[in-house]
Amino acid sequence: MTLPATIDAAAFTREWEDWHAAHERRRADPHGFLAVTGLFWLSEEPTAVPGLPGLWSTGAEGPTVELAHDEELIVDGATVGGTHRFGPIAERDGVTVGFSGGVVEVATRGGRGILRPRRSDFAFLRAYAGTPVYPADPGWRVPARFVRFIAPRSIEVGAAVDGLSHVYDSPGYAEFAIDGEVFRLLAFPGHRPGELFILFTDATSGVTTYAANRTVTIEVADDSDDTVIDFNRAVNLPCAYTDFATCPLPPAENRLRIAVEAGEKTPSDRVEGVFSATGIVPFGRL
Repeated sequence: MTLPATIDAAAFTREWEDWHAAHERRRADPHGFLAVTGLFWLSEEPTAVPGLPGLWSTGAEGPTVELAHDEELIVDGATVGGTHRFGPIAERDGVTVGFSGGVVEVATRGGRGILRPRRSDFAFLRAYAGTPVYPADPGWRVPARFVRFIAPRSIEVGAAVDGLSHVYDSPGYAEFAIDGEVFRLLAFPGHRPGELFILFTDATSGVTTYAANRTVTIEVADDSDDTVIDFNRAVNLPCAYTDFATCPLPPAENRLRIAVEAGEKTPSDRVEGVFSATGIVPFGRL
């Protein structure tokens, strides 16, 4: 890529290094995604889950756990026992509760209730040594224009786990040019006002970067269509590291033909799971 004349390359690299170091610290949180030890589906039948107290089920009133007299969970800072009902949990939402040895995420993904235990002593988390990356390159910080739809469009995308899908309301797309060629990428709502995220693959996917997806965040103000896509900040989703993630896949429109040689590469290691009717457990990693 051509270096923009107005950017100090050394300062750009230092800023990117600080940003990526902070991103890696969040990723390696003791109860983050690298600490997930399994993915379990909830059904109407109360079922024991390996490593967790209680019998777990779900129904019209949301997930429920039935705890024996010597079992307990920590919910919102309080100790609970007996039968605890979590209530309905919205799609892509969830709660995290404590148990002896770790925490468990109780959530809804693809319309199904799930459990994801997380332990700070999980071998994969302890061994994690960082993610390989391309060197920071200001040339991959690309000016873009955000084009708004008249009304948000409901977009269904696949998921990293077979049998699931995700639906997002896209407010529009980011349009940008590289070497004179114009590209468009659909964007989806982010976690904060004015923040959108873009799922994409490109010609490096499955070669130097993770095959299924990467994501990059952009910022869009209400009073402007101008934005920037900094592909140096393209990062892996949790599914690049573990079979226990239900990450969304990019829509067909977001499969770039060019090679985006920027951002995070394929992780050097990954948690592989063994699939069963009730969930996914680690293959030789506990």
